[in-house]
Amino acid sequence: MANPVDPLDETIHTKARLGILVVLATEGPLDFPALRAALGLTDGNLSSHLRTLEEAGYVAIQKQFRGRKPSTRIRLTPTGREALETYLEQLARLIQQVLPDGRPRPPT
Repeated sequence: MANPVDPLDETIHTKARLGILVVLATEGPLDFPALRAALGLTDGNLSSHLRTLEEAGYVAIQKQFRGRKPSTRIRLTPTGREALETYLEQLARLIQQVLPDGRPRPPT
């Protein structure tokens, strides 16, 4: 029997990276401080996860200056949206396997 979670995209399958993609998909492009605040991550942690997502082509990062102040804007790419949708579809299939009637099981 194959591992049922093998199809899940490991690039997305961390709480922080999934959160980044979900926030960008629902809120649209955000600047670095707004994304950091939305997720409660540190600068270093967010930067590290963004680098991984950027290398995968899931996010695009635009750095510019506003006046003399640096500004970083992050947006979800079409590839990132497709990867997120595929990931969520795979999770839905797993949920359906465990909870075929769609209702949570009572605690045991």
